[in-house]
Amino acid sequence: MDYQELLERIAADIAPLVGSGTPAEYIPALASVDAGQFGMAVADLDGNVYGVGDWQVPFSTQSITKVFALALALAEGGDSLWERVGREPSGNPFNSLVQLEYENGIPRNPFINAGALVVTDRLQTLTGDASSELLEFLRQESGNPDLGFDAEVAASEQEHGDRNAALAHFMASYGNIDNPVPTLLDHYFWQCSIEMSCADLARAARFLARHGLRADGSRLLTRSEAKQVNAVMLTCGTYDAAGEFAYRVGLPGKSGVGGGIVAVVPGRCTLAAWSPGLDPHGNSVAAAAALDRFTTLTGLSVF
Repeated sequence: MDYQELLERIAADIAPLVGSGTPAEYIPALASVDAGQFGMAVADLDGNVYGVGDWQVPFSTQSITKVFALALALAEGGDSLWERVGREPSGNPFNSLVQLEYENGIPRNPFINAGALVVTDRLQTLTGDASSELLEFLRQESGNPDLGFDAEVAASEQEHGDRNAALAHFMASYGNIDNPVPTLLDHYFWQCSIEMSCADLARAARFLARHGLRADGSRLLTRSEAKQVNAVMLTCGTYDAAGEFAYRVGLPGKSGVGGGIVAVVPGRCTLAAWSPGLDPHGNSVAAAAALDRFTTLTGLSVF
């Protein structure tokens, strides 16, 4: 498959949608990002990367990092994690408090904010420095030693993080948070501030297409664990629009309010697309359309 030619065709097809939607306004550091940007990259199993548009421009990955934190927590601590967080779609906004009270402080899945806080808490317990461990992992898997945190974004999230603090304290009241809440929030905000490009993300996610094998050939996850992560991405990875994304795209995917989406074709390749304009659910309008176009043109999906 000529990925470069395919990406150029996709970029041309979805060009009218670039600039649609609105950047994340509730995080001031993201609200000012130019919505007219678009990039997309494909990484094959051997690490070759193809791209189009702004595919090498770093952006705030935000909730996309939840996938990598989940993988590390499973790799370090095993499936006991699932005793503290579920695997079901929430059907509610990503920062909702509603279900936690009904379900005794157990988040519905690891990709809503409450679930991601539990995963980061577990990773902090296992490693002693969750955000740094995650950053180092992403540097290794992407092959980019210059990846880093965006201090402005982290500070902006901290300043406007009352809802996440409420989630963490509420779960702590049920005994589902082990570390001090301020420590947990600090690592969570730094985690979400990591900047990566489409090229970086596509490379870093290859272990999910390689059934758990890292870039150096060592095993991070068992085949079963890699399948589990991909399954939760498919059903829960794009906030409360996961059903629509699965219907349109048919791939495991994880979005972030920075405008990025990473997706996996198991056994074949990984994809990353980015454009800052978001729909009402918090997913990039142009990036989702680009991934939809990819599966339409190639016929590649998990179904």
